[in-house]
Amino acid sequence: MSDAVGAVLAALADPTRRAIVETLVREGSTSVPLLRESFPITRQALAKHLATLGDAGLVERAEGAGGREVRYRLRPGALHPTARWLQATEAAWDDRLIRLKRAVEEPRTG
Repeated sequence: MSDAVGAVLAALADPTRRAIVETLVREGSTSVPLLRESFPITRQALAKHLATLGDAGLVERAEGAGGREVRYRLRPGALHPTARWLQATEAAWDDRLIRLKRAVEEPRTG
């Protein structure tokens, strides 16, 4: 697993950060003041969550209207490496379980 995949999985392990990502999926972009309306946590806590998501490469800052408001949005393609790793791991896992099932169910001779 690459460090980038690990950073994404670690960032998404937190339910608040997953909820922030879900908000960004739904809204497209948002600001800290708008997030504060949905999350009962301090501005500083939101900033830390957004920084963690940013460090993992999941979100990016974007200037809002008039350049005065900082908005956050999902980084395009940010989940692709993690999704590919999960799909490959799932396929390998399923293959291993199928082989194990066959080995257990095969009639033993001798």
